[in-house]
Amino acid sequence: MAVPIVTGLMAYGMSGRIFHAPFIHSNPGFTLKGIVERSQKKAAAVYTDIVSYNSIDELLADEEVELIIVNTPNNLHLEHAIAAMRAGKHVLVEKPAAATAAQVKELFDVGRETGKHVMVYQNRRYDSGFISTKSIIESGRLGTLQEVIFRLDRYKMQINVKAFKETKETPANGLVYDLGAHLVDNAIALFGRPLSFHKTTGIYREGSEVPDYFHFHLLYPNQLNVFLTSGLLIAEEQPGFIVNGTLGSFVKARTDVQEGQLDKGMMPTDEGYGLEPAGSEGKLVTIDEDNRKIVEKVASDKGDYMQIFDAVYHTIRNNALFPVTEEHIAWQLELLEA
Repeated sequence: MAVPIVTGLMAYGMSGRIFHAPFIHSNPGFTLKGIVERSQKKAAAVYTDIVSYNSIDELLADEEVELIIVNTPNNLHLEHAIAAMRAGKHVLVEKPAAATAAQVKELFDVGRETGKHVMVYQNRRYDSGFISTKSIIESGRLGTLQEVIFRLDRYKMQINVKAFKETKETPANGLVYDLGAHLVDNAIALFGRPLSFHKTTGIYREGSEVPDYFHFHLLYPNQLNVFLTSGLLIAEEQPGFIVNGTLGSFVKARTDVQEGQLDKGMMPTDEGYGLEPAGSEGKLVTIDEDNRKIVEKVASDKGDYMQIFDAVYHTIRNNALFPVTEEHIAWQLELLEA
């Protein structure tokens, strides 16, 4: 690779610690210059040669920094991304990029105005389960698709301590903008913009102000039905991926290991990173010419969030098209804000 991209993070909470810093640090296409840490200076204990900025303004003022990762609370993504671009930086913005489709347009308009790249971080395109499901669909072994079901189940009765996720007055709040952004992006990555959709939400936790359950029904051409569901009070986790076609079915649990590995300190370059353990295989059921059922175990592909950062590098250095496009994000927000 050519000259590394000097990068700064706006925060070192869970996302900075797990989803960003290890990849920027490990990828030769980047140099991790520093991280904003207003109080506790935890990052410097892990990455001893970085700058620990006391404020976002200090990070924005660092002329050496080319790329800023916007991983602040949801309701601040738009404001902070625009400020970074006006300070002359490219931005990688965590999902949700904004609260509305109109704000998405504003975000990318500022990118065009300043000549800076706007890239949105949608890491679950690179989960092992999604990669495997995509591969099975694209193989054609299932025939014409009838039904696709993506789920992200949780059981968390407690109200999240992060107020921006739980307060109804705060934009981009609740489960729809949190896990919904992942599931809607998965559908859009595979099938594009739906012809129509129906959205259902519910509030079930005591004291909750925002939806903690959602269900989308997306209708696509050729009678394809896509169902996206998530809830915070699902005691028995359901399969994360179910695909039914005219020639067969594929079922896969959500067993991606990357977040757990990163949380324990594994680096993306370590041996075994992203590889699911034995027993995590998907189940492929097809019907042969004699109408007999054939059942196969399908080993998962490697999960690999590093692909996001490779794409960021090529977008900035080679002006390549980032895989999560402006249209994808605009379509996503149309569904999330509905």
